Amino acid sequence: MEGPLVGAADEPRVRRPVFGYAMVLAAAILFGINGSVAKVALSSGLSPLRLSEARCAGACVGLMLAALAYAPSSLHVRDRRDLARLAVFGVVGVALVQLFYFLAIQRLAIGIALLIQYLAPLLVAIWARTVGHAHVRRRIWVALAFSLSGLALMVELWNGLALDGLGVTYALIAAVIFAAYLLLAEREVVHRDSVSLMAWGFLFATIFWTVAQPWWSFPAARVGETVSLHGHLASWHLPVWALVLWVIVLGSIIPFSLIVAGLGHVSATRVGIAAMLEPVVATVVAWAWLRQSLSSVQLGGAAIVLAGVLLAQTAR
Repeated sequence: MEGPLVGAADEPRVRRPVFGYAMVLAAAILFGINGSVAKVALSSGLSPLRLSEARCAGACVGLMLAALAYAPSSLHVRDRRDLARLAVFGVVGVALVQLFYFLAIQRLAIGIALLIQYLAPLLVAIWARTVGHAHVRRRIWVALAFSLSGLALMVELWNGLALDGLGVTYALIAAVIFAAYLLLAEREVVHRDSVSLMAWGFLFATIFWTVAQPWWSFPAARVGETVSLHGHLASWHLPVWALVLWVIVLGSIIPFSLIVAGLGHVSATRVGIAAMLEPVVATVVAWAWLRQSLSSVQLGGAAIVLAGVLLAQTAR
């Protein structure tokens, strides 16, 4: 990871869009792979909410240690308002987006819930245009239309769809929270580096989960069990703790830090669009690893999502 994005007070921040996009796309790939890793971990009987709790706590420890080792001063909190903003970022942007996503997938197909959640970039663009009075180029709206249409093809929205009203509500709340996360991160990354911001975010997320699900009731025996990797890797077995460690490091610490660091170089709207690569990667990995089917229509949808991402990158 690079050092703090903000230098001395008299040094303007240098934006490097290509570098920012590279970080966001790398994060989307890691998030996409993480979906299959988490699915295998959950097959052990570990609940999604407990996996999320372990994910937040492990990421908190890792990021806090990294910040203390390389830039202890980056963890400095200026005042109570600064602390309050960090708390909102952690609870709302980090913890609750996971909570409402898991609630949604209990009632909806994962692909449908993910499609609804990825309305977030559109919400960010609307916020920027109406509340922020920013000029949002027509190319961004076209890119959003491409990306959302591609996602609809990937999840085959028309194929036997039966939407649960409460599940849709949960997914829409997740979309709003995801949009808030992008906007909050874009604002906070101006004042602190990505590692310390995510360290604080995961700290408050961990506090939230600790209150919601006390650690003394955590099913520790589950993480010591061994589980098959399923699909094409069914003959291979790993302990659940190794999969959880992957989810923490390569599925949380690194990609979340990359996303926030990318926001120092690229706007929240474009970051949200580029992040739509995640469901494309998740679908391909699930097909290659877990033997989940991948139709020609889904491949076409993936190509359209990628076209939307590339179009967004051309908008200056």
